[in-house]
Amino acid sequence: MRKVLTAATVTAVLSTALTACSGGTAADGHRASGAPQAPASAHNAAGTSDPIAWGPCTDIERPGGQAPAKPDPNLQCGKLKVPLDYARPDGETLEMAVIRVRATNPGERIGSLVFNFGGPGGSGVDTLAQAVKVFSTLRTRYDLVSFDPRGVERSAGVKCGDSKVMDRFTSMDSVATTPAERAAMDKIIKEFATACEQTSGKVLPYVGTVNAAQDMDRLRAALGDRQLNYFGISYGTQLGAVYATKFAKNVGRFVLDAPLDPSVTLKQRTLVQTSGFQQAYESFLKDCVKDRGQCELGADATIANKNVDNFLDELDNRPLPVGNRSLTQGLASTGVAAALYSNLTWPLLEQALAQGFKGDGRLLLSLADSYNGRRPDGSYSTLMSSFPAISCADTAERPTSEELVKVEAAALKISPLFGSAGLGIICRAWPVPGSDEARKVNATGSAPIVVVGGTGDPATPYEWAPKMTSELTTGVLVTYKGEGHGAYLSGDACVKKVIDGYLLGGRTPAKGTTCPAS
Repeated sequence: MRKVLTAATVTAVLSTALTACSGGTAADGHRASGAPQAPASAHNAAGTSDPIAWGPCTDIERPGGQAPAKPDPNLQCGKLKVPLDYARPDGETLEMAVIRVRATNPGERIGSLVFNFGGPGGSGVDTLAQAVKVFSTLRTRYDLVSFDPRGVERSAGVKCGDSKVMDRFTSMDSVATTPAERAAMDKIIKEFATACEQTSGKVLPYVGTVNAAQDMDRLRAALGDRQLNYFGISYGTQLGAVYATKFAKNVGRFVLDAPLDPSVTLKQRTLVQTSGFQQAYESFLKDCVKDRGQCELGADATIANKNVDNFLDELDNRPLPVGNRSLTQGLASTGVAAALYSNLTWPLLEQALAQGFKGDGRLLLSLADSYNGRRPDGSYSTLMSSFPAISCADTAERPTSEELVKVEAAALKISPLFGSAGLGIICRAWPVPGSDEARKVNATGSAPIVVVGGTGDPATPYEWAPKMTSELTTGVLVTYKGEGHGAYLSGDACVKKVIDGYLLGGRTPAKGTTCPAS
């Protein structure tokens, strides 16, 4: 099973993409709603929110799972109590971790700009701490705010067993080709799902996106904003769309970048993402060999592809020792896919594969570990546990073994490298039922919502952008003709001009706005 295709997360590879991004200028366009706001009371449709007691951030992780030597004085952290079960708003609560960076020009402050960077399962607290410089232009007029959604890290983060369980789960081979391999895969997935229930069974029924959207309205009220200004990337677009559907009148300036299509089935999601990663992989190979004789993987794209296939096939039979660990086929393919999220990491992928060909799997393993949330000490973040917990909570689908075999066969026809049975193989074994409520979005009655799709996005392929725009009755589509997951994170000057102009100046992009890759 190739788990990387079921995630649509930017957090695991964000730190590399961030270094290339810089500030932008405002764009011309049409006036949007969401002008500077008077403070709101702490009462809203979701309930009452107490103010957040802000203090130093003492447990922020840097890329690679390392904690900083001392707290950053520019960062403020706090907790927000929210109901565990919104059907019982006065019952048990959980604490949601929140982070804030104050606006640099408070005299022109619009309000707060809340971020979700994707996953589902990515830590907004850690990611915003790493990404402050990328959004420095937006920080001039906004307090930048993010949070660990329920079921993630500091917010009752879902855990699925110890490091040994997680190692077995993340190291699985991509595709089971024999009955014995399929039985072994089923055993590992069942072990993983059982461990999730044993460790986090109390929160598993309540980690879905609909509840997270209600948490976000509590956060809006606690921040003192009448409307929610929001920037969602990847899975964060689905969270934003669900929020805009439930709380349309509370929508301020909304940007949904690298959108998911919430309405797709598990099969459709698997096939579209398989195609997206295959397209990105082919673009990587073409880029690698464009300077004849310079690509370390092969003289041309066909030869390079064959060399990669041979390398992965060899790993399937004989994993490559890396210290006291092994680079399996599953981990190697995860490393490859992780580096395809941004064309900024393509040179790193070439280096990692070239080293792998020579028997050195350290760099590929490091890429996989970063994606999987595995820290240097062998412990894991909650990313790869939170991801299936939230994803399976957001769908009532529980496919049969026969259905999964058909999905896998169709995916393998699209891409022998990235084909798999997808997320359905985990949800089939999931210990709690799911709901389809988060798959139905419309945002009827909201302010304009800007949807940005990239034509070379591997994880959330472009076809989902116009689809989400049409589902949101107030959606406005912006097309980025470039590579990578997340158009704003690419640093493209046109994209930044359009989005900064909307968020800072309230100018809604014109219909049909397109940004060519710079």
